[in-house]
Amino acid sequence: MPKIVVPLSDKSIKNAKPREKAYKLADGGGLYLEVMPTGAKLWRMKFKQANGKESRLAFGAYDEVSLLDARLKREAARKQVAAGVDPGQAKRIDKQHKATAAANTFEAVAREWHANKLESWQPRTAANIIHRLEVDIFPLIGKHPIAQIKAPVILDVLRQIEKRGALDMAKRQGQVCGQIFRYAIASGKADTDPVPSLRGALKPTTNGHHAAITADDLPDFLRAFAKIEGRMFVPTRVMFRLMMMTFVRTSELTETPWSEIDLVNESWVIDWHRMKMGKKKVKPRKVNHHVFLPRQGWDLLRELHEITGGNTYLFPNQRDHTKPATNFGILAALKRMGYAGKMTGHGFRSLAMGVIKERMGYRHEVVDRQLSHASGDAYGEAYDRALFLDERRVMMQQYADYLDAAAGGKVIAGRFGKTAQN
Repeated sequence: MPKIVVPLSDKSIKNAKPREKAYKLADGGGLYLEVMPTGAKLWRMKFKQANGKESRLAFGAYDEVSLLDARLKREAARKQVAAGVDPGQAKRIDKQHKATAAANTFEAVAREWHANKLESWQPRTAANIIHRLEVDIFPLIGKHPIAQIKAPVILDVLRQIEKRGALDMAKRQGQVCGQIFRYAIASGKADTDPVPSLRGALKPTTNGHHAAITADDLPDFLRAFAKIEGRMFVPTRVMFRLMMMTFVRTSELTETPWSEIDLVNESWVIDWHRMKMGKKKVKPRKVNHHVFLPRQGWDLLRELHEITGGNTYLFPNQRDHTKPATNFGILAALKRMGYAGKMTGHGFRSLAMGVIKERMGYRHEVVDRQLSHASGDAYGEAYDRALFLDERRVMMQQYADYLDAAAGGKVIAGRFGKTAQN
């Protein structure tokens, strides 16, 4: 007859004292408690594999694993044996999966994705992306295994961003998270991307362009500027006027070094490395940009040279003259004029496009080249250099004259572009 095993109880387990050698207290069904000489009491289970070989499982120490928990583990292991599964091997595989999941947290995968993309980004872009992840995403889900993150969790994360009114940021962070999930899928660290299923769940953003005034608004705008111009520092005043006359991108103006300016020959050519399309890591547009300052602009630069000509930049940073200024002066002036939210630094580009095309009659492609927009065709760059330079030079002088006339309240109409092409 098989030996009858009296099941253990918490009382009998607690009363078990250590001996000189380890000994076992059986509970039945292969489960037993091994009492060590040190006083430790460890749960074990013996079972036979499919080949008849005896093996053992470890379930942990008593107190950490109660008698009831040990019995539940025993029953689960017996079901695995009955199904032809080695519970020891299954336990090792499960442990490995958990270790892999713990290593592949959202933050770990996101940083790996970020490092993989560095070569295709500008340093400023890369720094901004990881900073936003560190502020908005990592504190909430960074430590979670990426494979276990589902759509409701991502939605909750993005809604935290929405709550502070940053609707566009929530949308962009959702797009970044989607890229991270797709990278995780490609590298075998996740199976699904939950972001597409969030479509329609976030608050809609208002798509629009940078705030900009129109040609009809120009006289009032210039009168408002005239009221504050006398109280502006010379560099800020020059920066504001050059932005109006040249409509280059804000950074292309604020970061201009004096080395690009030839006051003698009145030439300003922005090196292609500083242009938006030139900064692209992949297929940068290696075309220098001719600004074509009007005579009013050269007068301003000569005035500015008396003040900042000994510095690297036209507009040095007030705190550190080795660095360029920002566009804060322009934004502050717009606010003092009452145009905060109505006009931006980028808005001068939209204004110029409208005036030069609609009021001055120039062809779209001529203005586009002066805005340094890509041509969109195989011959665009050569066409830009060969045929538009003289026309753009005339156009820029006429645009400056238009601004002067508008400041005096004169209404100007005509086909200036035809004159330029004769």
